[in-house]
Amino acid sequence: MMELVRIAGLPDDPLEAAAAFHVEQVAPVRAATTDLLLVFPAADHTHRGWRLAAVQMLARAKAPLRVNAVAGGSEASVAAAAEYLARAPGLTGQLISLDDAGAGAVIASSS
Repeated sequence: MMELVRIAGLPDDPLEAAAAFHVEQVAPVRAATTDLLLVFPAADHTHRGWRLAAVQMLARAKAPLRVNAVAGGSEASVAAAAEYLARAPGLTGQLISLDDAGAGAVIASSS
């Protein structure tokens, strides 16, 4: 079972957001006793570095439990990502950007 932890209310500035995350969210995440999926709101590319570093450090600290994260996307895409991660026991420390628009259908080559 993977517990969803919704991360909300962080500042727009990436440095301030990282500081707030570490002050407000890290202690409860470290206290968790199940695999976790952190759900970040959509943000621009300037937030990717601190988010990925935080998820990777938390995953190392929580091993053998798993910590992964998603960013953006609809509730349906978050649920789909959670389902995928639940069936992928080797994945931990990952930050996955969700995009409901997607790349479209994959077309197999006929050659």
